[in-house]
Amino acid sequence: MLAFSRAFLLLACLAGAALADPVTVVYPRPESLDDDIGEYGVALLQLAFDKSGGHYRAELSPARMQQNRAIVELQTASGRIDVVGTVTSREREAALLPIRIPLTRGLIGWRLALLSAERRDLLAKVRTAGDLKPFTAGQGQDWPDLEILRQSGLKVQPIIVYHNLFGMLRTGRIDWAPRSVNEIWAEAAQQRELAVDTHIVLRYPSADYFFVRRGNEVLAEDIRRGLEAALADGSFEQLFYQHYGPLIRKAHLQQRRIISLPNPLLPTETPLSRKELWFSLEDLKRMP
Repeated sequence: MLAFSRAFLLLACLAGAALADPVTVVYPRPESLDDDIGEYGVALLQLAFDKSGGHYRAELSPARMQQNRAIVELQTASGRIDVVGTVTSREREAALLPIRIPLTRGLIGWRLALLSAERRDLLAKVRTAGDLKPFTAGQGQDWPDLEILRQSGLKVQPIIVYHNLFGMLRTGRIDWAPRSVNEIWAEAAQQRELAVDTHIVLRYPSADYFFVRRGNEVLAEDIRRGLEAALADGSFEQLFYQHYGPLIRKAHLQQRRIISLPNPLLPTETPLSRKELWFSLEDLKRMP
């Protein structure tokens, strides 16, 4: 009778846990009004939660946030952010807990040039990284990409406020802005005086991960298990191409001159050997 009572109590507890409302996990609302990264990020996070048992619900923060502010909020124990999706670096992996599965399959490291429409052929004769050295690029001051470009000897102007990037292009204070394939089209559509270069693509190994605050290993492991399950059943790739397939096709990457740069900021733990995690030109042949 005692054993029966204990078994009944255990079943009741399990049933109660199953019926409990999922825990809300807050993800930063992107700074740009038309930034699809935030929409994709929260969708991928929810997919991971669904695949790991459905114990969480992903929700965007009420306020829009600059990337650096979101990271500071995440590091604060009483912060209003639980998960951030951002480009990795050694410093970020030391301060936060990374889930080392690239959210955009390394697409964040495929960079097209945003230019003033009046100078749309500025990079027409560029063949090598050395050919880019006379031109000043603009990058956010807290973006790892700024240092990646500098380490390759390119001139870079730090931008404090994201939206200032476009005004500086229009007025000629900077010559170009390397923007990822998954970012640039929405920006160009909103900035009618700007254009997307058609000649080159920068390529450097880069990964954007989900990060949680140090000490939150349970949440990190649940996200990791969910992402691995989504990779295994194809739903990760399906969501990726649903959001970014048209943008990749629009970029005509196979017709551009590829300029490869090293990434000295990339941590040694980056899973570069897992080819299934990374977008490549070979993937163009099997895109839906």
